[in-house]
Amino acid sequence: MKKSLHNERVIITGASSGIGKEMAIEVAARGGEPVLLARSVDKLEHLSRHIYENTGVKAPYYKLDVTSSTAIKSTFNHIFKEAAKPTTLINNAGFAIFDYAENATEKDIEDMFRVNVFGTIACTQAAIPYMKENNYGQVIFIASLAGKMATPKASVYSATKHAVLGFANALRMEMKETPVHVSVVNPGPVRTNFFQTADSTGDYEKNVEKMMLEPDYVSSKIVKLVVKPKREINLPGWMGTGAKLYQLFPGVVEKLAGKRLNRK
Repeated sequence: MKKSLHNERVIITGASSGIGKEMAIEVAARGGEPVLLARSVDKLEHLSRHIYENTGVKAPYYKLDVTSSTAIKSTFNHIFKEAAKPTTLINNAGFAIFDYAENATEKDIEDMFRVNVFGTIACTQAAIPYMKENNYGQVIFIASLAGKMATPKASVYSATKHAVLGFANALRMEMKETPVHVSVVNPGPVRTNFFQTADSTGDYEKNVEKMMLEPDYVSSKIVKLVVKPKREINLPGWMGTGAKLYQLFPGVVEKLAGKRLNRK
């Protein structure tokens, strides 16, 4: 039986599609209120209406480009000054463009860092003071197993997710004496529109088809953290084990699994 999220108000960045959309639906289905943030107002409006029609839960939405620190501060100030205070922030906004390091364009590199890293940090900075003031809160970072085990053509994306992991781990220690919990989720490949931007050739998606996770499964695992926080979860578990082995024996793993790692 799914535990209720009654009285939980969950901010979700990148809520208009993919895992973000599924998490919003899952939060509402469990009785919580998702607060939807993304750049596409039309998609957010449609999702908010869908959630209300199917659950009776009102899901407020706000247009937000996480590359704008000014917009982040303004939006979060508005949200946290409402009567119902948010209890959780899920930093989900992010994207990838797969390419060899020598071919990565300056724009693609900057854009990935602005969204995946700088935007994540800015949203967290905007939320933490209010959470400490309210004496309750949680920040969930959607990182990636790519942040633990880099692969060819994902050098920049892996670097951004490695940065997210580093930031989250340090933040967790900084929040040790506060009521704010910090969790990290590291998914492997998930069947979403993520790959339409990451790999326009479609080759990678075909190569990892058999190991792809369904977005509703991933979102369910993430939303469970709202009720029962954990330090970190890796999805799927066997990939998390592989990442740990790589950290212990990188040379051995690269030698034995080199071809399997080069699927892009």
